[in-house]
Amino acid sequence: MTTQFPKNFWWGAATSGPQSEGSFNKIHKNVFDYWYEIEPEAFYDRVGPAVTSNFYNSYKEDIALMKDIGLNSFRTSIQWSRLIKDFETAEVDEDGAEFYNNVINECLKNNITPVITLHHFDLPIELYSKYGGWESKHVTDLFAKYAVKCFELFSDRVKYWTTFNEPIVVVEGQYLYQFHYPKLVDGRKAVQVLYNINLASAKAIKAFREGNFNKVSQIGIVLNLTPSYPRSNSERDIKAAETADLFFNRSFLDTAIKGEFPDKLVKLLSDEGILWKGSLEEAEIIKNNTIDFLGVNFYQPRRIKAKETPVDLTKGWMPDKYFDNYDMPGRRMNPYRGWEIYPKALYDIAINIKNNYGNIPWYVSENGMGVQDEERFKNSEGRIEDDYRIDFIKEHLEWLHKGIEEGSNCFGYHLWTPIDCWSWLNAYKNRYGYIALDLETQKKTVKKSGCWIKETSKKNGF
Repeated sequence: MTTQFPKNFWWGAATSGPQSEGSFNKIHKNVFDYWYEIEPEAFYDRVGPAVTSNFYNSYKEDIALMKDIGLNSFRTSIQWSRLIKDFETAEVDEDGAEFYNNVINECLKNNITPVITLHHFDLPIELYSKYGGWESKHVTDLFAKYAVKCFELFSDRVKYWTTFNEPIVVVEGQYLYQFHYPKLVDGRKAVQVLYNINLASAKAIKAFREGNFNKVSQIGIVLNLTPSYPRSNSERDIKAAETADLFFNRSFLDTAIKGEFPDKLVKLLSDEGILWKGSLEEAEIIKNNTIDFLGVNFYQPRRIKAKETPVDLTKGWMPDKYFDNYDMPGRRMNPYRGWEIYPKALYDIAINIKNNYGNIPWYVSENGMGVQDEERFKNSEGRIEDDYRIDFIKEHLEWLHKGIEEGSNCFGYHLWTPIDCWSWLNAYKNRYGYIALDLETQKKTVKKSGCWIKETSKKNGF
């Protein structure tokens, strides 16, 4: 049986500026450049962001490889720290503008639709040291100024924009669970940052509409959705899962699509005395500037149970106060990443968007499987036989297809990532690409999955 996808379906892949370009000719540092500078040992094998996949120098060859494996769309991000010379005035750096122009033009020359993200975890460090980063409302205004510059420079050719990639990860990583610089544990700041990034996204969308860029382009956001499944049907487990969902999913999903925070979240944070500082005017900006389309990154679900472990109140408020993560016996795992493999969640996401979010147009903006030491799977011709990745993609696509058949408005699937890229603290520990990268030589070789996606894209199914 063939699984056929809708006409003009996106078969693509996603990366980001900080994870692929390298730091060549970049005038400012972002938070990760700075973190690597002060604590290189925190990064796997001490590999930092200076070279990554060398996309700054090899974008023509890299985009040609993407075309060769049948990709018709490609998401990457503009680095605020590369494009903008002066953050207060949004004066543009000429080299940065030329580079992004070249990348966009090269995509179009190869019949690849460029999808451009404005922020992918890479806040300029100067805005952190001066203002406290996303804790500051001023930074939300600077972000909108930067966004306008991007729209002015590139909107004649970029038809799909996204404001943020996985904004909840900034909240979790920087302010709760210490896996992004500055590694704070501060629930109150986390909640304010969550609000401010929602506001920043809405301000960028407002500028997009006011500048009439929406006549030629659309704007959305990319959210990592981690469906929360309760351990059992008990009332306590269900309530715990709903609370996890409120914080980790709906805090950005509801605002992006419906223009307002969930009432239950607002009440919970108010009752705790840690609700963000916001104004009626800001609420109006969020209300009136919702997205045209949604990007969904899906890697793993959350399994949740009612709170059993004592709450450590010495650190102040944490979302974990209301639930525990549940290690479900017998779940399938990717042992390299420690993540559960649960493809049916993509179907659940599809139906949730259809039933609860106005069936907004959406696409899978990331999905993928990171595997360590893939050289083990090289055949005699030097090609990595990553059948595990093909099986992983197929299973997710089958469930996605079921959701589309039942009416969910999904228009594409992007793998993370086209070419093995630098993955923050993990650096190059796990590989995700359709195309293998040799770090020493920067040689790039198509994996078996790259051959498979070429056929799939050609047939618009498998």
